[in-house]
Amino acid sequence: MKRLPHIAAAAALALGLPAAVLLAQEKVDLSVVNRIRTEAFQRSQVMDHAFQLTDVFGPRVAQSPAYLNAAQWAVKTLKSWGLADAKLENWGIFGRSWSHSRFVAHMLEPQSAPLIGVPLAWSPSTAGLVAGEAMLAPMATPEEAEKFKGKLKGKFVLVERPRDPPLRLEPDAKRYSDADLAALALAPDPDSERRAGQPRSPLDVRQARNKLSEFLNNEGVLAVISPGGRGADGTIFTAPAGSREMSDPTPPPSLALAVEHYNRIARLLDKSIPVRLEIEIKADYYDNAPGANVIANLPGQNKKDEIVMVGAHLDSWQAGTGATDNAAGCAVVMEAIRILTALNLKMDRTVRIALWDAEEEGLIGSREYVKAHFGDRETVGVKPEHARLSGYFNLDNGSGRIRGVYLQGNDMMRPVFEAWLAPFKDLGAATITIRNTRGTDHVSFDAAGLPAFQFIQDPLDYSTRTHHANMDTYERLQRGDLMQASAVIASLVYDAATRPEMLPRKPLPPREEKKEEPKKP
Repeated sequence: MKRLPHIAAAAALALGLPAAVLLAQEKVDLSVVNRIRTEAFQRSQVMDHAFQLTDVFGPRVAQSPAYLNAAQWAVKTLKSWGLADAKLENWGIFGRSWSHSRFVAHMLEPQSAPLIGVPLAWSPSTAGLVAGEAMLAPMATPEEAEKFKGKLKGKFVLVERPRDPPLRLEPDAKRYSDADLAALALAPDPDSERRAGQPRSPLDVRQARNKLSEFLNNEGVLAVISPGGRGADGTIFTAPAGSREMSDPTPPPSLALAVEHYNRIARLLDKSIPVRLEIEIKADYYDNAPGANVIANLPGQNKKDEIVMVGAHLDSWQAGTGATDNAAGCAVVMEAIRILTALNLKMDRTVRIALWDAEEEGLIGSREYVKAHFGDRETVGVKPEHARLSGYFNLDNGSGRIRGVYLQGNDMMRPVFEAWLAPFKDLGAATITIRNTRGTDHVSFDAAGLPAFQFIQDPLDYSTRTHHANMDTYERLQRGDLMQASAVIASLVYDAATRPEMLPRKPLPPREEKKEEPKKP
């Protein structure tokens, strides 16, 4: 059995550091790595998993029928690989879920033209196929909205000013260069976060959206139309029109149009040329929907009570089929589990896969799971399982290949990842950075003082084309990249599950004060 010694050993000895710095001779079983790579590249099923999650079940808005069908398919598939306890684990009440089954948008006058658009999540249905006049009424603030009071009834209301789409002089997709990765490996300026300022809080965004919805409903608009975010060339980046909260007002029928089509309508209106549209949205609400994550275990051997977790979020937004966000991550972590079972690898610790619910609404599925199993950050009260989780690995940054890992401030993991990633240097996975990355489910674990990591991935066209966009489809998935990611994650999960010691962890974070929402008058 070949072993790869900890690659920092020579440097540490040259510096005269004590033997303890060598981290107990971190080792990697190269014969297992070879078997994993062979299975991942020669017998891959990762695109089969992705096909099911996108073309068959996508999009997968949290707790919609499509989400539940995708989750049940994942449970059935995991059981077929020998994970007999695969299940949907309830985490509480999600609230109001939503799906749509029909969308039509057409300009009738001054010329007939089909319009590229998508309904916004939590938009209600229109009253069938409705026709009416468009009106440009920008209302970024309550004061602007008041100017249009009494003028919007029976109109299709364009609520934002037109904007010029970006002229892209660089390719939409990119891979990290050596220089990019070298810069990413450097520690950030410790004062950068303070100087960056604070974005609007989710509560502020929600309250402003609710106030606008109430105003537009009272005005009796036919529908609300917005441009497609930062998109261009027919790409629409969407945001929800409402929320899962049962107490929030239902928004008016709402849709986003491609910026080119939105701008055409706005220009005509600006020149006092009437525009007549025809739109239909058919949507359904599912009130008091229970939330559920997909959970399954690959039992360990002599340390089966200790757990190594790997996961990705299963839910998506509605515009595309949720391919890069995040069928890609789900397909990869499922494929990693398939590889480990296909090779019948014996591991000391139990490996647990999780496909998370409601990540898009604020990491809710993973956050509630951590609270139920490991502890509540608001009390810093830990449960017995907290001491038994060795670590959690997450994938959720598109279809790009793994280039390394964010340490999330856990510098004790640096020599561990150096050893584990060394066999994948030829596949481009070697960068380790102390930096944090946010916005996905590893944060729920890290906030509870648990070792949790998200991988560095090539950005490809995630930000320019696919993230929350109508172009987030199967075609944007890169097969070779997903195969590489499957091999890397399967290997690292095996390393963590067979490592003699648990992974080193940071001290428990300080207690986080719970912020109460203001009561309604």
